Amino acid sequence: MAAEEPAGGQASSAVHRGRFAQWHVEPPEDQEGESWLLVYLDVMTLLLVMFVVMLAFIDDHAGVTPQDPGIFAGQTGVGEAVPPTGAPSVLEGERGPLDAHPDILDPIEEPEHRPEESADPAMQAELDALGDDIDVLVEAGSISFRISDEILFPSGEAELTDEGLDVLGQLVPVLQASPHRITVEGHTDNVPIATERFPSNWELSTGRATRVVRFLQAQGIDAPRLQATGLAETRPIADNATPEGRAQNRRVELVLQTAGE
Repeated sequence: MAAEEPAGGQASSAVHRGRFAQWHVEPPEDQEGESWLLVYLDVMTLLLVMFVVMLAFIDDHAGVTPQDPGIFAGQTGVGEAVPPTGAPSVLEGERGPLDAHPDILDPIEEPEHRPEESADPAMQAELDALGDDIDVLVEAGSISFRISDEILFPSGEAELTDEGLDVLGQLVPVLQASPHRITVEGHTDNVPIATERFPSNWELSTGRATRVVRFLQAQGIDAPRLQATGLAETRPIADNATPEGRAQNRRVELVLQTAGE
């Protein structure tokens, strides 16, 4: 009987292990270490596919023009392509993406360079009627009427001559047709003057401009529109080294301010 106990004990231990084994579950292996690698491979595969598709799209659309020889099946000469029979021509009849916007293909029209005209259309006829004694300079924002001092005044004086009165009388209708301000500028050459009435060219140029302003006011032009200024020899338009240049610098300019008021 004593010899059989160990066998019974082993059988009892096996029974206990069998009962425990049906409730014992081995823990699953840790797979988190490999899960990130699978995600990484999926992302890289997707990026590679997208790159290949984009590369193929660029190759299909880059460098294709209607003049490329490979577009058509035949050619008649260098640089001259003929479409195959039954194929729509790119150059004839087939509408492309630019056809919806014909203004893109139209040549850019350069603005025409035309001489500037008077800011007041009503003055244009009067300007055309002015004689050769008045030079008209049309600029942006102003119209200048340039008259030689040899026509308007005696040498070294500031009293208008009869010829000067006639020339200024031609300007009166032009100036009356516009509401803009009028600046009368007196100019001299660089030869100094020293008289009792005009100690320098400043007084001479100012006296001549003032005399013209008084004449215009007497002809009915409103005084608030008038302004006189003497500039002496500070604004030459020609070389004072020659008699001809000095004669051009001795002048009166009536500037009609057509803008900036």
